[in-house]
Amino acid sequence: MRRALAGIALAVTSMVALSFLIPLALLVREQARDRVTTAAEQRAAALSPVLALTTRRTDVQQAVAELGSSDQLAVRLPGGGFVGTPHAPTDALDRAVRGRETLAVDTADGWVYLQPVVLRGDRVAVVEAYVPAADLTRGVAASWGVMALLALGLVGGSVLVADRLGARVVRSSRSLERASLALGSGDLDVRVEPDGPPELQEAGVAFNTMADRVVDLLAVERELVADLSHRLRTPLTALYLEADRMGATPSARRVRQAAGELESELDSIIAAARTPLAATQPGGAGTGTSKPCDVAEVVATRLDFWSVLAAQQERLCERSLTPRPAPVAFSEDDLAAVVDALIGNVFRHTPQGTAFVVRVERTDRHVVLTVDDAGPGVADPEAALTRGVSVGGSTGLGLDIVARASRAADGELSIDRAPLGGARVRVSFALADGGR
Repeated sequence: MRRALAGIALAVTSMVALSFLIPLALLVREQARDRVTTAAEQRAAALSPVLALTTRRTDVQQAVAELGSSDQLAVRLPGGGFVGTPHAPTDALDRAVRGRETLAVDTADGWVYLQPVVLRGDRVAVVEAYVPAADLTRGVAASWGVMALLALGLVGGSVLVADRLGARVVRSSRSLERASLALGSGDLDVRVEPDGPPELQEAGVAFNTMADRVVDLLAVERELVADLSHRLRTPLTALYLEADRMGATPSARRVRQAAGELESELDSIIAAARTPLAATQPGGAGTGTSKPCDVAEVVATRLDFWSVLAAQQERLCERSLTPRPAPVAFSEDDLAAVVDALIGNVFRHTPQGTAFVVRVERTDRHVVLTVDDAGPGVADPEAALTRGVSVGGSTGLGLDIVARASRAADGELSIDRAPLGGARVRVSFALADGGR
C-alpha cells in the first residue's frame, strides 16, 4: 500500500508540476528574448536623432561608440557605406531601404533589428541593432535549473508525505492482520489498539468487540456442555439402580460396565468444560504433548467392548490389526472416542445383522484405521462430514469428532463405498516421532 500511495503521489505531482513548468519555462525564454531585443530597439531608436542632424562618419562612429559596441550596433549610411559591423542579410537591408519599413530578422548567428531613418533629400539611412544568439537565451538555463530543482523538491516532498501516510495505514493494517491471525489460531486474549485512519480505527474497535463476543460465546457454550453433562447423571443413576435390580447376571454386569464408562466420560467432559478458556488454547498453560498410544491396542480394546453388542445383534465382526507398533501422538481416551464414534455409526445406521470389518494398517508415516460395513452406505459423503448435519437422523457430530481428531494428528478422513457394499470410512493418523 505504501508503494501504491507513493506511486500515486509521484504521478499526480509530476503531472501538476509539468503542467505548470512547461508554460513557465517557455515564458521565461520569451521574457529573456524580449528583454534583450527591447534593449536593442532602444539603442537603435537613440541613433535616429543623431542621423537626422548629421551623417558624417566620424559623428556617427562617435554616437555608435557611446550607445554600444560597433559589433552590435551598425549604421548603413545613405551613400551605401557602413559604420560598424553589419550582420543583416543584404536583401533585408535593401528591403528596409526601398520599403522604408522596420524589420526584425532571425539569422543563424542571432537576431537583427533594422530601423530606417528618412533624411533630407529623400535619403535613407538604416540603423542595425544586432543581438547574438547567446544573449537571446542568457539566464534561461539557470532559471530552468532552479525551476527543475523546485519541481523535484515538490515531487519528492509529496512522495515522502504519501509514504508516511501510507506507513501509518500499513502499520495499522498489519497490526489488525496479526491480531486476526492470532485470534484464528486460538489466542482469545489478543486485542488491537485502534490506530490509523478513522476507518481502520473503527475496524480495530469492531475486531475487539468481535473477540470479546467470541470469548463470551465460547464460555456460554462450555457452560452449557458442562450443565448438560451434569444433568445426564440423573438417568445414569437410574441405570445403576436398574442394574442392581437385575442382580448378579451377565446383563447386569454389562450395564454396570457401560454405565461406569459413561460416568467416566461425563467426568472428563465436565472437567474439560470447566477448564479456563486460556488453558485450552494452543500453546497455553494447560496444553501439553499427549502421551502416545498404540492404535492397534486401543482398537482391539474397543472391539472387545462392541463385540458383545455385535453378538447380540447377530452382526459378523471381523478385525485385521497390524502386528507392527502403531504409536500416534494422541491420548488414549480421544482415540477411543474416535473408534467408538465410527463403530457406533455402524450400529446406529445399519440394520441388525449387518456385518462390518475393522482394519488397522501402518504405512511409512501414517496409521490408517478403516471401518467397512455391509449397510446401505452414505449417499452424500460431503454432507456427512459437515458439523451438525446428519444424513441418518443423528446429531451429526460423530464424524465431526473423527475429522477433528484426524486433523489434529496430521491426518485426514475420507468416506467411500466399501467392498461389502456399504460405507467405508478411512481415518489416517501421523505416526508419533515420524514413525521412528
